Amino acid sequence: MTDPAEPEPVVLAKHAKNLLRFLHLLPARMSSHDDTRSTIVFFAVCGLDVLNSLHLISPELRKDIIDWTYGGLVTPRDHERQCGGFMGCRAMVPKTEDAEVLESMRAYQWGHLAITYTSIAVLVTLGDDLSRLNRQSIVRGVAAVQHEDGSFSASIDGSENDMRFVYCAATICHMLDCWEGVNKDAMFEFIMRSLRYDYGFSQGLEGEAHGGTTFCALAALELSEQLHRLDEVTVERIKRWLVFRQMDGFQGRPNKPVDTCYSFWIGAALCILNSFELTDYAQNREYIMSTQNNLIGGFAKWPKSTPDPFHTYLGLCGLAFIGEPGLNAVMPSLNISMAAYKHLNQLHERWQANNNGLTHELTQLKLTVGSSAEAGTKTTSSSSLISAQ
Repeated sequence: MTDPAEPEPVVLAKHAKNLLRFLHLLPARMSSHDDTRSTIVFFAVCGLDVLNSLHLISPELRKDIIDWTYGGLVTPRDHERQCGGFMGCRAMVPKTEDAEVLESMRAYQWGHLAITYTSIAVLVTLGDDLSRLNRQSIVRGVAAVQHEDGSFSASIDGSENDMRFVYCAATICHMLDCWEGVNKDAMFEFIMRSLRYDYGFSQGLEGEAHGGTTFCALAALELSEQLHRLDEVTVERIKRWLVFRQMDGFQGRPNKPVDTCYSFWIGAALCILNSFELTDYAQNREYIMSTQNNLIGGFAKWPKSTPDPFHTYLGLCGLAFIGEPGLNAVMPSLNISMAAYKHLNQLHERWQANNNGLTHELTQLKLTVGSSAEAGTKTTSSSSLISAQ
């Protein structure tokens, strides 16, 4: 038996087995999530990464996940509307070789910001080099769903526009190291207009401050390199609003019950502001652990509830913030492990080196062409003089 004086252990192996199971089979109760399976893959893969358990994904399964993820990639042609990215539902990719059917389905294929974010994050976490992506095409798709007020829709047709997709847009542009066509100033203005009287951020204009959207706002500002535009007084008041969300665990809004996922949303927001140390680590851990399923693994929203991949992953991230042994550190604003973030930075360095190399080659080519043209002019003049003589 466990010593009552000892803190309850995190059942790391059971959590890993729980998440791995979701990569093989989804229970019937999750059938309604068919069009967001990419997000479930994100929670499972990134959760295994935080658990230091990516090795449980066999090379064959890793390849299958990467290939399946790329199967949702939409790359528009030059004459088509800008809607690049990853789509949520594979029903729009029929299994047929009929060229006419495949061509007609293109009208219903477009990227979705949340699915694009989670898909790129999964690829990075699995060590892919993103070489199959057309980065500019995807970012043009992001720019195409930005509204005049600075907000973003999830997709080019039929979607709300709010802070959730502002965040997704920022993650995509940051991860692809490209902001071409995206109006960052307008994004900043939308975020600031969503700052409420109590100094939390709402999902949209005139809404109620919320922990999830406050994270989205702050993370988007950090990823777009605009966090410094917040003045000191505003930052301190945002910190106060965030710290006041801790009861034992964290709540998303005043007068609401605590929930495991807010250990990430509120915790990550405070990490972005370098103020996570203002929280009570012990109470935070105690609440998260009260939602742990010791039999099958996983964390739930509330104690004695059914665990799910969403709360399992965010619960693990919340524990990682307090330095739980056995867990990888998490990069707060991108919501991926620091190991995955290191790989992403290596890709950025490679892309930048290639761009610099290409720029150098083009410069040299211009100089060579210019010198050749000048030399040709001189030679032509001399030859003409000789002939004339």
